[in-house]
Amino acid sequence: MIHPARSYSGMVVAPHRLAAEAGTRVLRDGGNAIEAMIAAASTIAVVYPHMNSLGGDNFWLLHSPGEAPVGIDACGAAASAATIDSYRSRGFEAIPGRGPDAALTVAGALSGWAAAQQFSEKNYGGKLPLSRLLEDAIYHAREGIAAPQTLAANIAGKLPELESQPGFADAFLRDGAPYNTGDRFTQTKIADTLAHLSSNGLDDFYRGDIAASIANDLAQAQSPVSKADLEQHRALTVAPLTLRIGDHQLYNMPPPTQGLASLMLLGIFDKLGIGDVDNFDYIHGLIESTKQAFLIRDSEVSDPAYMKKPATEFLTDECLSTLAAKVDSNKAAPWPQAPVGGDTVWLGAIDKQGRAVSFIQSIYWEFGSGVVLPETGIVWQNRGTSFSLDPTHHNSLKPGRRPFHTIQPALAHLGDGRVMPYGTMGGEGQPQTQAMLFSRYVLGGQDLQRAVTAPRWLLGRTWGSDITNLRIENRFHDDVYTSLRKAGHDVEVIGDFDEVMGHAGALVVHPGGLIEGASDPRSDGAAVGV
Repeated sequence: MIHPARSYSGMVVAPHRLAAEAGTRVLRDGGNAIEAMIAAASTIAVVYPHMNSLGGDNFWLLHSPGEAPVGIDACGAAASAATIDSYRSRGFEAIPGRGPDAALTVAGALSGWAAAQQFSEKNYGGKLPLSRLLEDAIYHAREGIAAPQTLAANIAGKLPELESQPGFADAFLRDGAPYNTGDRFTQTKIADTLAHLSSNGLDDFYRGDIAASIANDLAQAQSPVSKADLEQHRALTVAPLTLRIGDHQLYNMPPPTQGLASLMLLGIFDKLGIGDVDNFDYIHGLIESTKQAFLIRDSEVSDPAYMKKPATEFLTDECLSTLAAKVDSNKAAPWPQAPVGGDTVWLGAIDKQGRAVSFIQSIYWEFGSGVVLPETGIVWQNRGTSFSLDPTHHNSLKPGRRPFHTIQPALAHLGDGRVMPYGTMGGEGQPQTQAMLFSRYVLGGQDLQRAVTAPRWLLGRTWGSDITNLRIENRFHDDVYTSLRKAGHDVEVIGDFDEVMGHAGALVVHPGGLIEGASDPRSDGAAVGV
């Protein structure tokens, strides 16, 4: 049995140990939780480049003791040249998943780092320079890392669809072949890009020399994103969505993320009154709550500027009770609906003062658009493929519109004073895994690491897969699978610690200052304390 990591002086959890260690080193140098997260976020972009990149987006939840959490929305909008007509006129019926036409939104990640650093300086007294915060990322990019198994496997698995994309082969092949697990993997162009930003500031990514380089490379690749699009981008400070369950206050990000679905799922499940965990009633109840929440998500959630109703209307007691009443305790509702997918990383940090960060960063599919910019080495996301080319669709493509996001970090204020940042990667699996972590740890009283390690399931898409059935790990009791099939679920039993379930993590700070952390054994990660 793996036990939670414990500390009183701070902790960082990440799906790769080097990222967690980068953040912890900052805490040891006197940095705060936000500064630690910038170090971890930049490092994870280097060591897990198939899941996130400088060319992606991110979202933050920031907790300060005694204050309401604050959200940072660093989501890039569609380019001014990205119109439905521009795609339809070239014969596209949908935005392509790969290539320059998939690289149609601005990358917001660096603006999120910048906004978080400004918040740190203003509210936490953060003083560490950017050069220190990016130090580990630059080192690992220049000196190289041992290629993780997940990176090697994804390079090989996605090569047929990506090797022809601009810059991909140069960045991710060696002598024309994929890297093997453990090979030294260097990214000297990313190291140079980060070093330039550390000297010139993160705003240079949007309005400086790096911006000019990015715009030139995107133009050469025939992406619609322009220098003007980069210049117009700003991260947003937002109020998180919140929901009360019993004595606990839950927080998640508002649209355009699926944070609404994560809160709705738990709110619906709470109405079912299921007490035990890991039996048929628990699993069936969460799955059916997921379906009800996803039906709302898939018909309503988009850029909030275009939504017909505010997200808060779906978190009322009346709405959640109505949806819970639709759940049959013995029978599975029909599924699937339209699939939604994606890949990402979740990281958490807590400092000695009890300030906490729940953070998520993504390029959408593995390797995003597959376009790697030759001057900077940046992998550009394909988040804009979530737009529809149907002008009547609730998430139709419009210039300047922000795309729907599967990614959303979670945070909870528990009734006894504990604070819990938690999350995972994994497309449609994110709300489901968040619900498992919270319900097992908070409602079921499981040990934090056990809640992360315990067998999981996934209804719907993740990791670029079109599979939409119910995949469930093989560590439940046989009676569970029998009962699920009898109820009408399309069950596929998979491996014991299958990576398709995502890389989850959680931290908890107790009122007395004890910090506990849990990392997913399905990843290369760790929870590292000071």
